[in-house]
Amino acid sequence: MMRTSRWPAYGRFGLALVAVAWGLNWSLRGLRTHLLFFPLWLGYCLVVDAWVLARTGSSLLARGRARFAGLFLLSAPAWWLFEAINARTRNWIYLGREAFSAPEYFLLASIAFSTVMPAVFETAELVRSLLRSRRAAAARGAGADGCAGAAVAAAPHRRAIGPAGTARTSARPPAWLLPVGVIALAALLAWPETFFPFVWLSVWLVLEPVNGLLGHRTLWSEPRGRGRRTAFALMLGALVCGLFWELWNWRSYPKWIYRIAYLQEPHLFEMPLAGYGGYLPFALELFALYQLAAGLVDRCRRHRPAAAHAAGLDRPGRLAEYVLPPA
Repeated sequence: MMRTSRWPAYGRFGLALVAVAWGLNWSLRGLRTHLLFFPLWLGYCLVVDAWVLARTGSSLLARGRARFAGLFLLSAPAWWLFEAINARTRNWIYLGREAFSAPEYFLLASIAFSTVMPAVFETAELVRSLLRSRRAAAARGAGADGCAGAAVAAAPHRRAIGPAGTARTSARPPAWLLPVGVIALAALLAWPETFFPFVWLSVWLVLEPVNGLLGHRTLWSEPRGRGRRTAFALMLGALVCGLFWELWNWRSYPKWIYRIAYLQEPHLFEMPLAGYGGYLPFALELFALYQLAAGLVDRCRRHRPAAAHAAGLDRPGRLAEYVLPPA
């Protein structure tokens, strides 16, 4: 797809949102973050999307505004799943929650949680675009004598045609991931002070093989080597978002703080430094949650076209390939 170096107008609007919301969040006193969190992260998403579009000619927003909005709608219940697990582990708590009634807290928290998936997936697409540029530059340097091109042409891919007519690999996630994931989740809930890190891994261990059994997109269904690159882009994207989450949370109110049984020191902002490692598998969990939902919607579109049309789901292209589309 053709690249463009010109930023769309919404990218500049996003920069303005970030500047205003960040400045107010760190300069005002009292309750303010419950109103400023969403515009701050919406601005972040718009900035990164515009950056990706300028670099590649494609982005989440450019591939469909309705689908982009759908990421926000899916993100809130996805994060509430982790909040439900945290009700047992108590790894993080929210200062200032007592200022809101239960309905107010649920609504405001859901609006804030709605930005998690868009932020991570946008950043992952930016990371992937940067990695592709490096690989392309390396290939141009190494391929002056034609060897690199020949190597690429000679690399075989074990592919099959998926249910939507898209070329796919036939590989599935290993079957042992599911029982390991169930055991990890059970251990987490039974002994939360010991196994609390499994919150950032067990969901992926369960959902990745489930997606494979259902015929949904997984990291294993990517063409050879691309699943690893997709995973790396997701993990690095989540880590970048994590740094911004913790930075912007640092001087916020309401805010979250951490209480964990070990690895408490040293800190970077409110987060224990070791805790940033949790963002890496967390990205894979978000991707698996998205693919579960997207796969079910794609199935509805294939098997119940009338119902899909009535629900507004009969748009061209698979939702499974909307985020980090295979290339």
